[in-house]
Amino acid sequence: MFFYYFDRYYWILIVPAMFFALWAQTRVKSTYQKYSRVYSSRGMTAAQVCRQILDQNNLYHIRLEHISGNLTDHYDPKAQVIRLSDSVFNSSSVAAIGVAAHEAGHAVQYAVGYVPIRIRSAIIPISQFGSSLSMPVLLIGLLFNYGFLIQLGIVLFSTVAVFQLVTLPVEYDASYRALETLENDHLLEGDETKMAGKVLHAAALTYVAALLSSLAQLLRLILLFGRRNND
Repeated sequence: MFFYYFDRYYWILIVPAMFFALWAQTRVKSTYQKYSRVYSSRGMTAAQVCRQILDQNNLYHIRLEHISGNLTDHYDPKAQVIRLSDSVFNSSSVAAIGVAAHEAGHAVQYAVGYVPIRIRSAIIPISQFGSSLSMPVLLIGLLFNYGFLIQLGIVLFSTVAVFQLVTLPVEYDASYRALETLENDHLLEGDETKMAGKVLHAAALTYVAALLSSLAQLLRLILLFGRRNND
C-alpha cells in the first residue's frame, strides 16, 4: 500500500507545490513587514478604517474584535464580527489598513449577496466532510482492493480543490473592493494605496498556492489510481 505514496508523482507534483506554498508564505510575511513600517499620512488606525468602511455600507451591526496573533485577521459571518490581530488592530500602517479593509470587503460581499462567497459558504460543510473522509476511504480501498472506495476517496478529496477554486475569486474581489474604497474615499493617500495593494496581492498568492497544492494532490491520486489499474 505504501508504494503508492513514494513515487515519482510526489516529486513531480507535490514537492514543487510545497515549495511554491512556502515561497508564498515567506513573501506575504516579508511584504507585510516591509509596509508595516510605512504609516498612513491620515493617521487612522486599521480598526478605524475598517469601522468607517462598514458604516459607509450600512453594516453598523458588524462588530470589531481585537484578537491575539499575527495576521490572524478574518471575518466571521455567523457571529457578524471582524476580528483584527495584534499587528493590525491599532496600527496605522498601510499594510495593516490594507488587511483590515480586505476583511471589511468580505463583510460587504455577504451584504450584497456576492455569488462566489455564497457558493463558498454553501460548500464549506461538503469540503470539510470530503477532507476528513477522503484519505481514510482511499486507504481502505487500497488495503482491501476495493476500486469503488478508491474512486470515492478521490471524489471526496476533489471537494477540497473545488473549495479552493471558489475561494480565489472571493479573495481577489475582497481585495479589489478594499483598494477601490481606500483610494476613492482617500483613506490612504498617493502611493499608500499601491503599497497596501502589494500586501494584499502577496496574501492572495497564498490562496493560489493552496489551490495548486490541492490540485497537485488530486492529480497525483488520479495518476496513482490509473497506474494501479494498469499494474
